[in-house]
Parts: sequence; structure tokens; C-alpha cells
Amino acid sequence: MRYLLDTSALLAHYRKEIGWQEVQALFEDGEAEILLASLTLTEFSRRLHEMGADDAEIMDTLDGYRLLLNEIIAIDDPIATAAYQIGQRASARLPLADALIAAAAQADDAELVHRDKHMLGIPSHVVKQRFLVSQSPNDTEEATARVD
Repeated sequence: MRYLLDTSALLAHYRKEIGWQEVQALFEDGEAEILLASLTLTEFSRRLHEMGADDAEIMDTLDGYRLLLNEIIAIDDPIATAAYQIGQRASARLPLADALIAAAAQADDAELVHRDKHMLGIPSHVVKQRFLVSQSPNDTEEATARVD
């Protein structure tokens, strides 16, 4: 099985927040192929900077995660076009970065792993998803809830 980690899933793993164990299990699954959209590298780096990491620490963290990945998917013209189409099919507003990441998952027939509720508005026949529970105590979804 192929999995594409959204920035939210990578941050959950890095910060050991709710859902991080599921991401860790994917890293440890010898049959799982773990992908990342190139855009996630930028988003993740910016968040690490906002959390106080310096450039050297950010680069070391990125290098460590690159060792765990099977592939980094470039955001190219077909993915950009697919992102527009995914945004049009979503039931709620989908931020551009998330549409691009979802399109990368779709292009590589990967299951999108994330913690972003707004991505749940993407129909499952468009992008397969694995939703990690957010930190809100009002959430009732199970940690590995699948979108139907």
C-alpha cells in the first residue's frame, strides 16, 4: 500500500501528537511505501521555524525524514490541474496547499494521511484518505477513521 503523508501527519509524528503512533506504524511497516509531496517539505520547514528551530536543526530533521521516505512527489503541471479539479469536487473550501497535496496522493494512487478536517470534504472516490484524530476533545472520529 502507498501512503502520502500530509504536513499535518508529519507534524503529528514529529511532535508526538495524537495520531503519531499510526504514522510511526506506517514507517515501520516493511510493505508500506511512504510518500511526501514536495510542497510538504516547505510547509513542514516553515512550521519548524515557527516552533523555534534554527536552519541547521530544520535541515537535519528534513534529512532524517527523507531516510524514511520511498519517494518525494514533485508538484508539476498535471498535479496542479488535478488540484483545481479536486478543489471543485470538495464539499467545502480546500486551501490551495492541501489541494496540491491531495492531488499528489491521487496521482500516485496513494492513501492521503492527514489531520485536516477540511480534507474530509474531498469525496473518497476522488482521493483515498486516512484521517488521524485531531486534538479537539469534541472529535468523535476514531483514530483511523476512513472516509466513505
